[in-house]
Amino acid sequence: MRPTTRTVPAHDGELTVTAAPLDLWHEIVGWTADEGWNPGEGDISHFHPTDPDGFFLGRLGDRTVSALSIVNYSDDYAFLGFYLVAPGLRGQGLGLATWRTAFPHAGARTVGLDAVPAQQATYRRAGFTPAHDTLRYTGHPTPGARPSPDTHPVTAAHLDAIAAYDRRCFPADRRDFLARWLTAPGHTARVHLRDGRVAGYGVLRPAHSGHRIGPLFADTPETAEALFDALTAHLDPADEVSIDIPEPRTPAHTLAVARGLTPRSHTVRMYTGPVPSADAAHTFGVTSLELG
Repeated sequence: MRPTTRTVPAHDGELTVTAAPLDLWHEIVGWTADEGWNPGEGDISHFHPTDPDGFFLGRLGDRTVSALSIVNYSDDYAFLGFYLVAPGLRGQGLGLATWRTAFPHAGARTVGLDAVPAQQATYRRAGFTPAHDTLRYTGHPTPGARPSPDTHPVTAAHLDAIAAYDRRCFPADRRDFLARWLTAPGHTARVHLRDGRVAGYGVLRPAHSGHRIGPLFADTPETAEALFDALTAHLDPADEVSIDIPEPRTPAHTLAVARGLTPRSHTVRMYTGPVPSADAAHTFGVTSLELG
């Protein structure tokens, strides 16, 4: 992708915005940790290959000062994340210049994002409409029921069936992403089978602080409970777990509370067009706030 240069009046010099390779994005992950986003360990190594041309950095000389990702999942759907400006340089137009350069990467696709409440008005002005809140629950999981015999460690043999199940719950096919996500070092992935058919799956991964669950998709609350318990069974009682639950998924919130988690923060899911088709009734936890 050809670099695009914008001059920002608040600064001497020019802001250069380009699609960034993976090795330059690790600095941005550090920014997200500083912001309290609690990124998963190694997340970006699995995120970036989804759309390598969709991760943009703004630089003043050799210094990275802004970031934004806009990942194209399909011909119809994209997701925006990592919209950040370095502390001390905010309010000077760097983020907007980065946005204006990067956003056309989505073309005519519907774009989704998870906004912090303070920025909701900014995204409204950019054409986004709120769809629902997402609550982050965090805590030390209390033990659940004994492991279900229908819940199994994920193997390569499950990938096609899990990808088909995932497509019901997510607005685009993301088989290649799942091939990385389900088998990544440190990730715990479990699938629930009913009569040989996938009835749900979930992934737990280490994060900057504690662990994060995502996604957690299941046919029923009982299946979601079995998966949650299987994912967290090996954790130490002192280990902390977070899961991002869209509202108004009452059964998902009930599960989180029953396992000892409490709401810590929330974001607002917003879209530029119609809400993409996905089976919200099966969603007990989203994959991530950075990639949807």
